[in-house]
Amino acid sequence: MSINRYGVLKGKVIDMMTGQGSRPHFQVKIIDDDLFRIAIDVKSQEDSSTVLYYLDEDFNHPIIKDLGALSPGFQDIESWPGRIALNYIRGNLFDTTQMKPLPYNLPGPDNDLNELFYKYVDKAISTETSEIYAFGQRWGPENDKRDQYFGFKPGNGIHDIYMNQGNRDQWINDDGTWQDGGIIFHYPDENKWVAIFLAFQSQCFHTYDTTGHLIPEACETQTVAATATIYKRVIIIAALVNPVGSDERNVTILNATPESVTLNGWKLADRNKMKIDLAGTLNAGEIMKIPITVDDFKLPKDGGIITLLDNKGLKVDGVSYTEEDASKEGWTTVF
Repeated sequence: MSINRYGVLKGKVIDMMTGQGSRPHFQVKIIDDDLFRIAIDVKSQEDSSTVLYYLDEDFNHPIIKDLGALSPGFQDIESWPGRIALNYIRGNLFDTTQMKPLPYNLPGPDNDLNELFYKYVDKAISTETSEIYAFGQRWGPENDKRDQYFGFKPGNGIHDIYMNQGNRDQWINDDGTWQDGGIIFHYPDENKWVAIFLAFQSQCFHTYDTTGHLIPEACETQTVAATATIYKRVIIIAALVNPVGSDERNVTILNATPESVTLNGWKLADRNKMKIDLAGTLNAGEIMKIPITVDDFKLPKDGGIITLLDNKGLKVDGVSYTEEDASKEGWTTVF
């Protein structure tokens, strides 16, 4: 299964409401040629599960080039790698180990999800050239109904603005790959992109490529943050994607642990899930420069992603680079 009508909604923010009640959502009203509402979960339906968030106030990822080229309104997206669809695990949008739990409503300033979204939505309202991009599941148009929050007709909008894989229990049917939600703001006057990504503590960050269901042996006793942390032991530190002349492209990895790591069965993967095999032993503190000699393994000069997988196919680390990063011939991009 998966969510229905996955896509991205682009428009200009004109109003908002903070999340309240038993199932609070932060509500955002936007306009392109039509009116839409973005419903953002700020509290889990499970009492024991808090919303996790990651904020990037200088979001710099290859997809921003594609986002800027989109027309206003809702765009259906194919849930497939190498395109504009989001995947928290495989798309290397951010370091998932840095996600933090945050309640939706607490006394005091600047300490809850309502206030986090208010800050950036309010700025988007007051900045004439700003744009918002909301990834999730479309609903509407509901031709016979007014929107229950803002009153416009027909009701129209997007929800499921969070990770849509690695679910447990009653939400498992929403699982899928390359269909995660998120909010990205663009403030052109400042040449600035800001991204907010959400997940629930009950979800797991190790999922099957085909279904998006959690991998039991990697997730049985671990929280989202913990399952991500225990596998982050070897890291990608650099890549040469735009070599001079006949020089080979390469990726450099580092064993940051105090123990040797056997790389037999490990792989590097590109944006389109093409893989190359690794082998040998990487001693504690050592680096390894991996030549990329396979033409099918793409490190495009207009931006890409590189993922490191262990011998069970679980993600160990992942990075991304932009067209600007790769623009200087012969220079190695450092992550």
